[in-house]
Amino acid sequence: MPVAKNCPPTKTLVNPRGSAPHRRSTTAIAVTCMAICWALPPSWATEDVHLLVEAESFEDPGGWVLDTQFINTMGSPYLLAHGLGRPVADATTVVEFPEVGDYYVFVRTKDWVAQWKAPGQPGRFQVLIDGRPIAETFGTRGADWFWHPGGKVTITERRVRLALHDLTGFDGRCDAIYFSKSGEPPPDSNAILSPWRKRLLNLPEAPQVLDGYHLVVIGGGYAGIGAALSAARMGCKVALVQNRPVLGGNGSSEVRVWSQGLIRRGKYPRIGEIVEEFCDHATKSPGRYEEFEDAKKEFIVRAESNIDLFLNHHAYRVDTEGARITGVYAFDTRTGEEKRFVGELYADCTGHGTIGYLAGADWEMTPKGRMGMSNMWAWAEADEPVAFPETPWALDLTMDDFPYPRDHHGQWFWESGFDKDPITEAESIRDWNLRAVFGAWNAMKNKDGAAEHRHAYLTWVAYIGGPRESRRLMGDIILTQDDIVQKVDYPDGCVPSTWSIDLHEPKQQYAKKFPDNPFISIAVHDRRVDRNYGYPVPYRCFYSRNIENLFMAGRCISVTHEALGTTRVMKTCGMMGEVVGRAASICVLHDCSPRDVYQRYWPEMDRLLQLPGKARRPTVHDPIVIPDDALPLAGPYGLPTGTPSATLPGVVIDDRQAVKKGPWTAGDGLKGYIDYGYLYASADSGASIVFQAQAPEAGAYVVRLAYGAHPNRGTRVPVVIESPGQTMETAVDMTKPPPDSGWIEIGRIDANIGDPLRVTIGTERAGGITHADAVQWLPAN
Repeated sequence: MPVAKNCPPTKTLVNPRGSAPHRRSTTAIAVTCMAICWALPPSWATEDVHLLVEAESFEDPGGWVLDTQFINTMGSPYLLAHGLGRPVADATTVVEFPEVGDYYVFVRTKDWVAQWKAPGQPGRFQVLIDGRPIAETFGTRGADWFWHPGGKVTITERRVRLALHDLTGFDGRCDAIYFSKSGEPPPDSNAILSPWRKRLLNLPEAPQVLDGYHLVVIGGGYAGIGAALSAARMGCKVALVQNRPVLGGNGSSEVRVWSQGLIRRGKYPRIGEIVEEFCDHATKSPGRYEEFEDAKKEFIVRAESNIDLFLNHHAYRVDTEGARITGVYAFDTRTGEEKRFVGELYADCTGHGTIGYLAGADWEMTPKGRMGMSNMWAWAEADEPVAFPETPWALDLTMDDFPYPRDHHGQWFWESGFDKDPITEAESIRDWNLRAVFGAWNAMKNKDGAAEHRHAYLTWVAYIGGPRESRRLMGDIILTQDDIVQKVDYPDGCVPSTWSIDLHEPKQQYAKKFPDNPFISIAVHDRRVDRNYGYPVPYRCFYSRNIENLFMAGRCISVTHEALGTTRVMKTCGMMGEVVGRAASICVLHDCSPRDVYQRYWPEMDRLLQLPGKARRPTVHDPIVIPDDALPLAGPYGLPTGTPSATLPGVVIDDRQAVKKGPWTAGDGLKGYIDYGYLYASADSGASIVFQAQAPEAGAYVVRLAYGAHPNRGTRVPVVIESPGQTMETAVDMTKPPPDSGWIEIGRIDANIGDPLRVTIGTERAGGITHADAVQWLPAN
């Protein structure tokens, strides 16, 4: 039975005979980079009887959800009534007052659409005391967070059941409830764990110190998971700190960005094997809740004895000495209890570069025209008609004002905040997205789309935003667009980035109605990125150039705005974490900095990056063991998506190994191909392709050709078979399926060991498209 936060009833969070003396408190540093120390007004020195109840400490949140996205700007987690237009179940808890009598009530909340002067007050809710509502309705005033006065109540029994009663289902929000006999409103501070709150919540003056870590990872998205797992398996003791109840970040069920970016390829094809273990395999974005497998991610992390996982812990302050981080402070978002994490090394995987920013790391942020934040959504259709309330407070939209949510989901392009501050205005960006989604749904249900959507109902709207771009921390290399498209070969290139340079901007078709804050984006692609092998992002982008013991992984690495367009996707971020984890083990082993890994120990790092993802050792001083269930080594282009040529008998040469002339196009739409796909070229285009091999032994060989049949393929594709002293010409009708499981015999030859063997496929008078996949020389016996 919490009185407030997590304190036992015997330590009632009040001062029945008056305020306790104000104690010194560690200053909380918000992301505005202002040190805030709250001085209590003189009236607080007088006697008062009071009780503070934090909403996040309610024993049963009911249908309310805990929102931790905006702690750095408004100071606290809060409960959100995210009911998609249906009031959510009450959040309830039991508290104990210091004494009975009359109390004034204050509730920290806001009218979340008031900043736009929108009508309707969608976030309305009541506070119930033993089932009876306080006369005042909350969420009806204030464009900013404030202590909304609730009038006076009479408490006749010390034990009281409190409830938050949602009235709309449209994102009412409550931070805390305060009862005071004096009627003096609380100090209205946005400071995180302000001294006033800490005192009333009876929180310890000093944080719990958790020491002895080799690596402290802040942020539990793909980058943070990759870093923690990689470092732990290489013998580092790791703390993984995440401010949500689940791991995955944008790739969790809360946001539902499917995992993109190709892995296990390029210069170090072992990188990505750890990501392969925990990544989702969602069929679309946003996918279903189950597809994102939050529990699997947590299970894999908790299975590592070298990792201590701290979910629901928000990091907000950093201690430094000179150019080194000496501690990171985080508090439990449910209880307010504070911890100080001490490690040799730190990894900023927050996405926003928060830890680096607080530590004084060099950083950049594109001033305008950034990529924004998305809140995706999904809908379905019932057997019977479903009503939806009018939303006068939402954006006033018609069906022509937004792209129709086909396949029953609103995709990534429901995005806004391009010119808004992604840190200080994050809550406003999220709320604008909610107004856009509910405005669109209102058009579908109650306006010009009503006739076609009588049975439609919302199944999910993300209340956790998916941001793409904010701060970028500067390393020894700042990767640019030119580096990527010109394939600048850095010696420490390691993480393959295969996504095109994909930058988002407002889609002008839908920007006219709200030109100051458009809510639909378009992706502008530079497709000169190598989408198969990938561009190897340098290791020197993964550590701070001026904070000696700080790594970074994810979308806050050292790149330009343009280069971020290719490096920011989920699996690519996870691979950055894998590299950081391996580098951390070298730092621990040699007592060196992240920079030294490149300057002094790169040959050792090179060897570690060639190890399987499941390689492990208990400590950095132990031998590395490769377990039996290590994944097979992929090639420079990843694992084959078709039949691996290495598993086939004889000598097999794939189209990737062949010598090409003329205009060939890669494809993979016709299944049953060898290795990674196939090539095709138009008839009489001048294109040809030569498959070359050497006879491994003397004898007779059957020569076979693999191709995919299709009505548009050539009816007489020319093929020339050559070996010393032998030349044969034939033609293949590629409109007909190959007779032997994708293969057709095209000739037989005799060869001595080491003889050169050639097959040339052309396009001259082919009668349709020439298809080139693979050639096989199979011993005739």
